[in-house]
Amino acid sequence: MVKHVILWQLKDELSDRERAEVKAGIKAGLEALSGRIPGLAEIKVEINPLASSNADVMLDSLFENEESLKGYAVHPEHVAVADGKVRPYTKSRVCMDFEV
Repeated sequence: MVKHVILWQLKDELSDRERAEVKAGIKAGLEALSGRIPGLAEIKVEINPLASSNADVMLDSLFENEESLKGYAVHPEHVAVADGKVRPYTKSRVCMDFEV
């Protein structure tokens, strides 16, 4: 199994209301991929970090293997969520993939 974890920071210019809407949209969009992407075993998005955090959104996902993670990266449904709900609103992204 392969764990795929991403942390994003949202763009500074977003208002508090916009930030809440964007976070909810990212969570809904990514979690809706469950059962739709071959090899995606689990997916969860956390949007309520503690004040001590320096990230706004976390994706925690699990894949059957590295090949299924590669397939997810280019899957049209994932790309649509990434291009429509994530990339326009984030200023930074940190990713770590590892075997579990």
